[in-house]
Amino acid sequence: MRLFAGKVAIVTGAASGIGRAAAQLFAEHGAAVMVSDVDDAGGKQTVARIERGGGTARYAHADVADPEAVARLVAAAVESFGRLDCAHNNAGIAGAGAEIPDHSIDAWQRGIDIMLSGVFYGMKYQIPAILRSGGGAIVNTSSGAGLIGFPGMAAYVAAKHGVIGLTRTAALEFGHRGIRINAICPGTARSGMVDAWLGGDPAREAEVAALHPIGRIAEPREIAEAVVWLCSPGASFVSGAVIPVDGGYTAR
Repeated sequence: MRLFAGKVAIVTGAASGIGRAAAQLFAEHGAAVMVSDVDDAGGKQTVARIERGGGTARYAHADVADPEAVARLVAAAVESFGRLDCAHNNAGIAGAGAEIPDHSIDAWQRGIDIMLSGVFYGMKYQIPAILRSGGGAIVNTSSGAGLIGFPGMAAYVAAKHGVIGLTRTAALEFGHRGIRINAICPGTARSGMVDAWLGGDPAREAEVAALHPIGRIAEPREIAEAVVWLCSPGASFVSGAVIPVDGGYTAR
């Protein structure tokens, strides 16, 4: 089924992992996709994969911590494809591994700038464009760490908790105007960032997998399926939701 035929989606952080999987899945369902990241090589590879599959996509470099860059990204999507219907605000970075007294100010600010302010900037510019298209949907990537604490990751945890508050506020502001806004809270999913964190250590990977009652780490497409469903007509009465997609991690 081509759920998004004639529709346009933006995906940030789409050079790899969950963002790449979401961009590909949107395209498989018929959307034209504006792929965005700061990793130009990875972003262009995502576009190439979509095009090999018969889909339509373009790449735009954008640092989501820069509001002007985000404004240009949204404008580029509308200029390229004529409209905007969906957005997945997914860009993120790894959390710094330090307790609060040792957490550097620069690492704190960078984490908040990308993972919290970046979502705010995304919605600030995406919402007017989606309204002009007659409505649509936005999915923001929070984290299991947006629902619970996690020692040594103050900026990451604070930003991801903040994404949930932003999502709920935006859903209340724009639900009556035809934009559904939800958040997902992924567990650990395979990506370059996660692979670097695991360091190729099978024992560490087994330890992380064991934290998820389902007994394994997710494949990025498993998370992307939730993103695309939330943007689809099948989720037409879902707004302001915060959905763990975490193999049971936060069910404890």
